Amino acid sequence: MAEPAPQYLALPSGLLELCALLGAPRDSLRGPEQVAQKKGVKSLSSLDPEVLSVFVPPFVTKEDSQPAGVNCVTLGKTRRRSFRKKRERPKAEPSKGHPGGPRGQDPEDVGIPNGVDLLALPQLCFPGGVCVASEPKEDCVHFLVLTDVCGNRTYGVVAQYYRPLHDEYCFYNGKMRWEASGLGRSAAGCFVPFAVCVVSRFPYYNALKDCLSCLLTHLKICKDFEVDNHIKDFAAKLSLIPSPPPGPLHLTLNMKPLQIVFPSRADPESPLIDLDLHLPLLRFRPEKVLQILTCLLTEQHVVFFSSSWALLTLVAECFMAYLHPLQWQHTFVPILSRQMLDFVMAPTSFLMGCHLDHFEEVSKEADGLILINIDTGSITYSNDEDVDVPDIPLLAAQTFIQRVQSLQMHRELDLAHLCASTDLNEGRACRRAWQQRLNCQIQQITLQLLVCIFRGVKNHLNYEHRVFNSEEFLKTRAPGDQQFYKQVLDTYMFHAFLKARLSRRMDAFAQMDLHTQSEEDRIDEMLLSPRRPTVEKMASRKSSAPHGAHRRMVVSMPNLQDITVPELPPRNSSLRKIRTEDCGSSHTVLDVPPKLTYTFKIPEIHFPLVGQCVQAFHADCVAQLSKAMDSLAPENSVLLARYFYLRGLVQLMQGQLLGALLDFQSLYKTDVRIFPTDLVQRTVESLSAPERAQAERTPELRRLISAVVDKPKDTPKADDRVKNFELPKKHMQLDDFVKRVQESGIVKDAGIIHRLFEALTVGHQKQIDPETFKDFYNCWKEAEAEAQEVNLPFSVMEQLDKNECVYKLSSSVKTNRGVGKIAMTQKRLFLLTEGRPGYVEISTFRNIEEVRSTTVAFLLLRIPTLKIKVVSKKEVFEANLKTECDLWHLMVKEMWAGKKLADDHKDPQYVQQALTHVLLMDAVVGALQSPGAIYAASKLSYFDKMKNEMPMAVPKTTSETLKHKINPSAEETFPRAIDVLLYTPGHLDPAEKVEDAHPKLWCALNEGKVVVFDASSWTIHQHCFKVGTSKLNCMVMAEQSQVWVGSEDSVIYIINVHSMSCNKQLTDHRSSVTGLVVQDGAQAPSTVYSCSADGTVLAWNASSLRVTSRFQLPGDGFSAIRLHGGRLWCYHIPQLWLTSGDCQMCVCPSMDAFWTKSCLLNIVRDMTD
Repeated sequence: MAEPAPQYLALPSGLLELCALLGAPRDSLRGPEQVAQKKGVKSLSSLDPEVLSVFVPPFVTKEDSQPAGVNCVTLGKTRRRSFRKKRERPKAEPSKGHPGGPRGQDPEDVGIPNGVDLLALPQLCFPGGVCVASEPKEDCVHFLVLTDVCGNRTYGVVAQYYRPLHDEYCFYNGKMRWEASGLGRSAAGCFVPFAVCVVSRFPYYNALKDCLSCLLTHLKICKDFEVDNHIKDFAAKLSLIPSPPPGPLHLTLNMKPLQIVFPSRADPESPLIDLDLHLPLLRFRPEKVLQILTCLLTEQHVVFFSSSWALLTLVAECFMAYLHPLQWQHTFVPILSRQMLDFVMAPTSFLMGCHLDHFEEVSKEADGLILINIDTGSITYSNDEDVDVPDIPLLAAQTFIQRVQSLQMHRELDLAHLCASTDLNEGRACRRAWQQRLNCQIQQITLQLLVCIFRGVKNHLNYEHRVFNSEEFLKTRAPGDQQFYKQVLDTYMFHAFLKARLSRRMDAFAQMDLHTQSEEDRIDEMLLSPRRPTVEKMASRKSSAPHGAHRRMVVSMPNLQDITVPELPPRNSSLRKIRTEDCGSSHTVLDVPPKLTYTFKIPEIHFPLVGQCVQAFHADCVAQLSKAMDSLAPENSVLLARYFYLRGLVQLMQGQLLGALLDFQSLYKTDVRIFPTDLVQRTVESLSAPERAQAERTPELRRLISAVVDKPKDTPKADDRVKNFELPKKHMQLDDFVKRVQESGIVKDAGIIHRLFEALTVGHQKQIDPETFKDFYNCWKEAEAEAQEVNLPFSVMEQLDKNECVYKLSSSVKTNRGVGKIAMTQKRLFLLTEGRPGYVEISTFRNIEEVRSTTVAFLLLRIPTLKIKVVSKKEVFEANLKTECDLWHLMVKEMWAGKKLADDHKDPQYVQQALTHVLLMDAVVGALQSPGAIYAASKLSYFDKMKNEMPMAVPKTTSETLKHKINPSAEETFPRAIDVLLYTPGHLDPAEKVEDAHPKLWCALNEGKVVVFDASSWTIHQHCFKVGTSKLNCMVMAEQSQVWVGSEDSVIYIINVHSMSCNKQLTDHRSSVTGLVVQDGAQAPSTVYSCSADGTVLAWNASSLRVTSRFQLPGDGFSAIRLHGGRLWCYHIPQLWLTSGDCQMCVCPSMDAFWTKSCLLNIVRDMTD
């Protein structure tokens, strides 16, 4: 039977997708000889350009590159390396042909990459036309962004240069002299422009510009028949260079005379930055930069103008980088040739660029355009009546302006005290390092701006049902910022941003938000009760009010005039309350040094480019990468992963598929973030039968292949739509009601919502009509708004703790301690006296002894009165609350019961949950407005009933021992079981932040979720993040920077305790990992033992993550592993296995099969004693 042919493997392309030579057609060059001798003519007529030659990889066919004895992968149809136009093809001359090039094929054989339109390319490479000059001009470059119909972008760098039209250095048609076409020495004063365009999938603007600069030094002096060979060799060299994976490793290439650096992305989520991000800041004032960003955030019709074609793309790309992680979702054409100017009439949003010569024409072409002049730094509108661009939020604008002004963007100031560099490449390296630091600072500033603008979005998201409550979010914005947010919230860009937030993506925005979050906000996020302004926040708001008003009057108004440039219509700027909680108080640039980077030098590529030379180049790459890996310390896994990735790519190019798969398999242990899943899957599918059999015999590859083969190919895509919260329009049963309340953001806990449902349906059918829900929702939101406006005097705030919040204020009532309003915080009740505002403490909830609702006689009336007796006080507090009495009676009793439970169980969450019950009671009474409203609200007196009906007695030993109780399921909709707990002690590492040095408690919940608490304050250090999707069985801390987690899916996940990220996986087990234990020796590194249910025990080197020994216990069902007295104890249900360090095993006496895992420690202790 014939062996089935392996599937074609589309190998990853290198840096180059296409290289083209462009210029004027031959026939159009006959005219210049007639005007070449005219005096004073600087530029002759403009000609239409065309593609002269195209060079597309691969440049070596499979047959050429097949070494003897090597089974290469099937590469599919071989494409031609290059083509030239038929009518210009010279006669075949062996001495002038392409070395090894194919003959007699049509141009259509060339496989042009998707997204590259050869018909439009000449216009973009010569956007101003081909102008034959009467005197030489300087070489110049500009940059292109090409987009295909699917929205995928490729990037082009174009270098233009001029050659003279004379017989010595003729250039055209493969002919040695112009006399053959009728042009003689009379055309010696003509200089013809040509362009070389390099197209890549990566935006290597600076690197490819340097590469083309090196190429031009050869092209300007070479003979005609040498031009194509030079360009082809240049393109072939770039096509062999793999793209560096995200991370700290950059590639360098010797192009003679320059060393070219190809930087990598900082991480998989970040864009590739190979340009100078401060260019817009040199052309525009910070106020104008903010205006342009506002135009992009509101998705306007934006057109850049400049007299420099290069600046159009570079400046536009800088603004794209400023928006990261938000992404421009619309048309992006930074260069329009003169033939493409009608593109600006497109009805959808776009960002385009035109030459400054077309400014007047474009401004009259369409209405509603934002016209941005890069050369003058000005912004105008094509029609003022149709454009409404709001101001960016005031505080965010002020903070951004001050941070930009503190930047040092003039390198000459840093070089003033230094000697001049005498080494070209050394000077360029210093310039790159300076630019990298400046780029890092600018990225931090723009990211802080976005966080300042959108930080409050997360408070109005429901992650379980993927709902954003835009209406409530807008209510929290300052009045003067409303228009800005209304426009931004309707954009595609913001919608994609919401998708990322609801998916809990830990991108640059989320990391900056977490990094700049205040301790108060961190505490607020873990509270079950709704947020209210704390006393500390009230005090800061109160103290900044006079200063803020003065600043708005004296400083901000002129600043706003600066932001609103003279060309634009005046803006309506309002005096509004500044929300300092969304922006940091510091106006200086965050001192975040750029991450340490490394370089790998690409070996020399030898020509002519035949199969043996390519194989030699690949062999040199593998050898140098292997040498670099051998010199690395095992701890430097980040850099090691990049070497594995590059070596895997090179081995694919060699056809060494199994070696490549082994390198990719190693990424699990070093950095799984850069694992090329699709490429590995295609590689496995292309394996031949002998290769597949060999791979199955290799333990490291067997698991990898199994994962690829067993992975479902047509996995249904998760629903990532974002819904906007809307009030219901039909009656709701319990399940629908739970979902609606969770979507509204009122409360998450399903148990509390069930009690709320009972309260709202008392005496009615067990369903809730839309009107009742609307009334309840409005009452809740009104109470929330009233609490935000509470403004306590300083004398009162001094009596309260800084984290206390006022949750409820009564109406003005008469009490036995004066007239005023009763205020409730999470800790106490106090009276806010009227007249001269003062503070009279009623009681803390801990000290309440009795609460009664009664009536007192006044003339012929009986006035409802609330009486509160306090421990150690004889006088009983009395308040004539009238109609509010019954509600306050319920609320105070619930808070009292909640506080008692919190003290008994050492769990402050009881107080938070009691607060939620209290606020829900208030909203229920306000919504129902009926005699039975109080009875309905009593359904929410959960803790008070619990205390009266079934007191929760806490054993004495527990009460004496218990110090604190936490709830890892606080962010969940219902309580979840805790599968594993791990406590890690604190330690201070100079490389980490102080808060990262605190002890931590790691809680593993179901479905691979992990929550981390700061064990010094018992606040959440890291919200729930995923470690796989299966049940977690065990956790252990290896060394000081790693937490190992054993999972039911047979994988050991390794968490970096500094970055709180899981980028490493150990996949050597074949069954669920049930036990982990660390053996700390006197010498580092430590050894970690792991046990799986099938009896496999592995010993790991904690630094190198390599298996140092393995042994197999008979049977299965192993569920735990422990170290004691130099022995490794492995627990099995019917028996206990004991192993020593030399891997010898013995069976301990049989044990009762009904013993539980909790007996294990006793068993081990008894047997060792």
